[in-house]
Amino acid sequence: MQPKISIITITFNSAKTVEETIKSVVSQGYPNLEYLIIDGASKDNTLEIVNKYKDQIAVISSEPDKGISDAFNKGNPGLLDPSGTIDINSGKTNLQVLQEFVNSFNSASQNLLTVKVTPNGTI
Repeated sequence: MQPKISIITITFNSAKTVEETIKSVVSQGYPNLEYLIIDGASKDNTLEIVNKYKDQIAVISSEPDKGISDAFNKGNPGLLDPSGTIDINSGKTNLQVLQEFVNSFNSASQNLLTVKVTPNGTI
């Protein structure tokens, strides 16, 4: 069984970009993926877009927060010890990026692995 990967997307008035982000995450095809979207009580139609994909998202939360760190902590309230973090900010889809992340983590000798995805979708 593949390790579980949790991806947290933090949004606030992100209607222009959130759909592309969601499509990128759900298109990964990784078999043990938990996807969370934490929204800071957006005033635009961010949640309308997010809810179109609700069957592919484990957690959707929308409430005011104190910024990006507070929102991230709501997605990972300290109940889990994250085994790694990944920053997918390329705006491009690479269907193997999550598997590459797992492979990188498995070969690392540390408990926390941060991976930056380049604009061409490689890690």
